[in-house]
Amino acid sequence: MTGKLYIVGTPIGNLGDITLRALETLKEVDLVACEDTRVTAKLLTRYEIKKSLVSIHQHSKVSKLDKVVQELENGKNVALVTDAGTPGISDPGNQLVAEAIKNNIEVTPIPGVSALTTILSVAGIDTQKFIFLGFPPHKKGRVTFFKEVLQSKIPVVFFESTHRIIKNLELLAVIASEAKQSLDKKNKIATSSSTSRNDIRVIIGKELTKMFEEVIRGNIQEALEYLKNDPAKQKGEFVIIVY
Repeated sequence: MTGKLYIVGTPIGNLGDITLRALETLKEVDLVACEDTRVTAKLLTRYEIKKSLVSIHQHSKVSKLDKVVQELENGKNVALVTDAGTPGISDPGNQLVAEAIKNNIEVTPIPGVSALTTILSVAGIDTQKFIFLGFPPHKKGRVTFFKEVLQSKIPVVFFESTHRIIKNLELLAVIASEAKQSLDKKNKIATSSSTSRNDIRVIIGKELTKMFEEVIRGNIQEALEYLKNDPAKQKGEFVIIVY
């Protein structure tokens, strides 16, 4: 009889944000597949859970996935977790899920937190419809990515890291300005009388659920100025809504 693969949501920062069902599952499975064993070990230690860990990340070879699938086929139950949040959302967890499905192994979700739903819950805007784009490309495709963000008629959510938060917000501002100028020229409207692209607003969640949690609201220029004025505020993990 094959085992089950449990997709377990874990905290995005505050270790108290884990469900009772997630803890029960982690205690009962035979093996925990995770991104970084050091990060997961810290969570398990907090709740006095001792389990064998195997690392599954975006650079894992197929043989690593096959090994976990083999354990499942041998009847062992496996929990898949990510470093923070819900597996499969902007992380490589979907690869193991795909392999499990391909091999007729039952996959069970154990819902938990996500930075995506966390920022949406405090946005205070209409989120009946939105687009999630994950992380922007590091190099090739960055301009295309942010053009897509600005062209959207509904809110767009994406993740950003401490290393690129300023650079990418600046790029977003430049593309918005260029789009405004192009529209002005096309319509032969004087820049002074046209709609300013300062109407592009952002909601930035910084270090959500952690000690230095902050939600920044305003137009893109205001957000840039706020972050640039204090380098300390540029540190951490970010989730951004553009609307």
